[in-house]
Amino acid sequence: MGESAFDASGLSQLELLHQTSRIISSGLTLDGMLQELIGIAVEVTQCDACLVYLPDFSTGEIVLRASQLPHDAEIGNVRMKIGEGVTGWVAEHKAVVALERAASADPRFKSFSTLVEDTYEAFLSVPLVNGGEVIGILNVHHKEPHAHTPGEIAVLSFVGEHMGAAIAMSRLAEENVRLQEQADEMKRQLEMRKLVERAKGVLQQTYNLTEQEAYQRLRNESRRLRRPIRELAEAVLLADALGRNEVSPTRPLE
Repeated sequence: MGESAFDASGLSQLELLHQTSRIISSGLTLDGMLQELIGIAVEVTQCDACLVYLPDFSTGEIVLRASQLPHDAEIGNVRMKIGEGVTGWVAEHKAVVALERAASADPRFKSFSTLVEDTYEAFLSVPLVNGGEVIGILNVHHKEPHAHTPGEIAVLSFVGEHMGAAIAMSRLAEENVRLQEQADEMKRQLEMRKLVERAKGVLQQTYNLTEQEAYQRLRNESRRLRRPIRELAEAVLLADALGRNEVSPTRPLE
């Protein structure tokens, strides 16, 4: 493999600063940003594969989040504990690991049968750091032995540090969206339970059923009609309100 397309000169860092600044200000999603980071790593190192792992602070694991090669089934599912494998070691020690050849022979190496990258010869793992905390790990793989130059390592570390804050902020925004979606779903479930409870009460009173019998009737009708149980509960309440003249064309059901 030839020399890196970049070195650690001030001009190269200035060019990279422009590239990373453009990425940060582009409004990309986290996944889009990570793919741009992979693009820079590939350009810098001329590697055959590149992976990005992000920590899952709730489980104490690092998780595969982005890849140069297609890994749809592995994204989000390949996981290691902090300290496990070379990648976990890098996350734990916040230090670079560069293996020129026979990477899988390193005693820290953890292999995944679904990752062809783990069969490659050379391996470079660089921590992405923000505020002294590791917020990601960038792994670069070469099929053939490859001596990682100080320039390559310096450039990837520079890019990682520069993009670290943006990645951290993007992850925070993503987590906020997930929490909001979770809260919305909990609200929907609560509303559905309230509707079902009210519908059960109507069925109990109308047909002299037990609570369990009323729920069983709702569930059976839901299956028979292949309609959500919420719709059946709403229909029961609407029919009950109409029967008691509590609903008019201009007054919606509450």
